[in-house]
Amino acid sequence: MASKRKSEDNSVGDKVSSKKSAPFWKNGLMSSMHDPELQVYKDDKVIIIKDKYPKAKYHFLVMPKENIANLKSLKKENVDLLEHMHEKGKETAEKSDAELQFRLGYHAVPSMSHLHLHVISQDFDSPCLKNKKHWNSFNTEYFVDSEEIIKELEQNGKVVKEVTSSQELLKKNLRCHVCKKEMTTIPALKTHIKQHSYKKS
Repeated sequence: MASKRKSEDNSVGDKVSSKKSAPFWKNGLMSSMHDPELQVYKDDKVIIIKDKYPKAKYHFLVMPKENIANLKSLKKENVDLLEHMHEKGKETAEKSDAELQFRLGYHAVPSMSHLHLHVISQDFDSPCLKNKKHWNSFNTEYFVDSEEIIKELEQNGKVVKEVTSSQELLKKNLRCHVCKKEMTTIPALKTHIKQHSYKKS
């Protein structure tokens, strides 16, 4: 039970440590992406799975079959791959709920090895969203839009975007992602955001 909780609590936000000292859960995506119970789509380039600890009603991870560790490992020739990941992520979102708003993006400092694109509905209705770190990893500059990463890779041939004080972003005060009202606790925030509509306008 303790190991499961450790995995869930570290699903976002911790800086990647050296390979030598990397905790067991850091490489968990490699096994999850080949779990048929989690897979929702695959082709010759990508595999899409349901996040094991979803932070919203719909939360998917789009991962390349090619062995790419993270954003810093990307090269200009990977632009087509990222565009493919983005398009398949959009298609998965549409098939899940065509009326619901989604965001597609990457954590600036991912906790887990292997490149993965988050496709997450904006209701954030999930029992797995438990703390400030979970919330802020998707609702601050820590979460970088997919199209922004693609544009940067096209222009620079690499991803050079730096997020200063990334750990400070995860500690920021809780704010509603729609009206920006500050909240004191996750339960209060969850109650508050239910008043908003997450349907496409």
